Amino acid sequence: MVKIPMTELNRLIGFRRLHHQRISSQQFASPDAVVRWMGAMQAQDYAQVVWAVGARTQHPALSAVEQAVADGKIICTWAMRGTIHFVPPENARWMLKWLAARVVDASDRRLKQLELTQSDIHRCRDLCENALQGGKRLTRDQLLEVFDQGGIAMTGQRGYHILTQLAQRGVICMGAREGKQQTFVLLEEWIAPAPTISREEALATIARIYFTSHAPATEYDLAWWVGTTISDARLGIAGAGDALRRETIDGQTYFMGSENEPVATAESAYLLPGFDEFLLGYKDRGAVVTPDHMQRIVPGNNGVFRPMIVVDGQIIGTWTRAVKKGHTEVTCTPFTQLSDTHLALTNAAAQSYANFQRA
Repeated sequence: MVKIPMTELNRLIGFRRLHHQRISSQQFASPDAVVRWMGAMQAQDYAQVVWAVGARTQHPALSAVEQAVADGKIICTWAMRGTIHFVPPENARWMLKWLAARVVDASDRRLKQLELTQSDIHRCRDLCENALQGGKRLTRDQLLEVFDQGGIAMTGQRGYHILTQLAQRGVICMGAREGKQQTFVLLEEWIAPAPTISREEALATIARIYFTSHAPATEYDLAWWVGTTISDARLGIAGAGDALRRETIDGQTYFMGSENEPVATAESAYLLPGFDEFLLGYKDRGAVVTPDHMQRIVPGNNGVFRPMIVVDGQIIGTWTRAVKKGHTEVTCTPFTQLSDTHLALTNAAAQSYANFQRA
């Protein structure tokens, strides 16, 4: 067992996660390759997730990420944990079948609160399929109007929960955007056919993808990320076999991919979006952010994560953007004073984001 001072241990874990998440090195040539590597990227905030993808590409460009979404090379749907994610198209069906199903099975109480029955959901499914078949796409408001006219009232939160139910059951997913509005399409028409896999294969596949792209991480991190039980996480780890290796550091067992790649530990600074996998990809986030700093990333623990500044593998500040005609202004708020080197690196990262918005 390796014993490392806590501050140095956290720094090392942060550097390794930056590397394996392809933030600090080996970035990808295309946006869809990023999503394929990461497995899933939380996407309820569109402006944030496009930068999460862009930050992991060799030549970050907003237009390239949006084109990949429009072309169906990146799928946006409620794949895990009842939350919207970017996922690879070839994995979407089995992720919905084996990972999202747990959320669907636990939704009866909420549907009852909304006075929605399974018959209502099936009715909306029929209405949805009739409205979208033949390659059509509708915005959220247009699709909810179809349901309302079909006799299912769209009051309160009923519309949102019907859409999530239909997405989690593999009926619809999000398609190309119309301006700033998301649209919905039929999943069967939007995604090419793919081989089916068993539940055991799905758990093993997601474990391999997760630990390869998020290492080092624990079995509890995997269970949280997928939204499953620790027993299923362990089943997935066992199924992944030699594709994973384990390492015990300071009494904690971490898993990672089979390749033992060198990790750069040079001084660095990155501007990452809110909801980025660097923070949200783990149940235990203490390795990359202190409790005091965490309160400033998620004020009041309200579930809304602010964009973050990462210096030498640690989250040490937040940043905001203001998109104005012809340019983007980035304002950085570090929680501690930065060295001249780190300040220069942070300014360069801000310029990279501004360039991404224009490209």
